[in-house]
Amino acid sequence: MRFVWISLLWLSLAAHAESVRVLVQSSPLAGFQYHAGAALWERLHVGDPLALVREPDNPYDPRAVRVEWQGRMLGYLPRAENEAVAAALDRGERVEGRIAALVRHRNPWRRLRIDVFVVL
Repeated sequence: MRFVWISLLWLSLAAHAESVRVLVQSSPLAGFQYHAGAALWERLHVGDPLALVREPDNPYDPRAVRVEWQGRMLGYLPRAENEAVAAALDRGERVEGRIAALVRHRNPWRRLRIDVFVVL
């Protein structure tokens, strides 16, 4: 009975919502130290939207997914974790990113965490 109630609630919410976002990945940002991250650090905020852009011709990773904030490149989804998101983008699915965490840390892999959502 509980499952039925939850299913009906979800359908009701989905019918009234413009879209439903499903979290599919939470990852550190690769390459943060090599791109605009340091220059933009003070302007970045948890919850900010991030654009995810496929780079199928990237010479280092044919599944590369570039991460941008307001048109400025911050880095990439990690190579070991980008296959599903790259495939979703290639299929034309709506995929969104958000800044999940910002931490001042010596290790650049720990500075920014990105949440990736598929929009239904």
